[in-house]
Amino acid sequence: MRKTEAVFYAETYHPIQAGSIDGTDTLPHDSAVYRAWLCSSAGLYDPSGDPKLIGDPYCTLFVGRLSHLTTEHTLRQAMSKYGRVKNLRLVRHIVTGASRGYAFVEFETEREMRRAYKDAHHSLIDDYEVIVDYNRQQLMPGWIPRRLGGGFGGKKESGQLRFGGRERPFRAPIRIPYDDLENLESHLHQKGNTCPAIRSLPHLEEKEAQ
Repeated sequence: MRKTEAVFYAETYHPIQAGSIDGTDTLPHDSAVYRAWLCSSAGLYDPSGDPKLIGDPYCTLFVGRLSHLTTEHTLRQAMSKYGRVKNLRLVRHIVTGASRGYAFVEFETEREMRRAYKDAHHSLIDDYEVIVDYNRQQLMPGWIPRRLGGGFGGKKESGQLRFGGRERPFRAPIRIPYDDLENLESHLHQKGNTCPAIRSLPHLEEKEAQ
């Protein structure tokens, strides 16, 4: 794999880092990231304080991008292909009772959980391609959930992508070949032509002004 194609994953969660594709941001770039950063900095979110958390986190998977019509019964049937399902919680709206499109599935053993982690990712349930990940809410230090501006993944349409997880890992920063571009700029000047993309590089414009 070339360096420009390298990916890496977060071991701990930092809301600002999760907001950038290469994990190098140092300031929040949107209001949701800022909200997640505030929750993290002020210690406003305690994952262990969720009364709905049950079971062994090392045997539990997060299943996302479910159809809002998928029921507990259908999801249990689908996940039972990979092992014995011990507990299942399809997250629903507290007022309407409608599905929120994600669930937590606990298996009898960690081995069965790992099989589902490997084989159920991007599988189809009710014609929807689902994503599967570890239960980061309980296992990842610093975790901030999506509803508070954190989380991982997301869709481009939402404008709130989060990186560092399985679905959207960080990508190593692309090395900009400044020396090669300077040589090309010099060659084009000799030919009486200049590439606008090259001239837009700040360090080249600064050198010309000196």
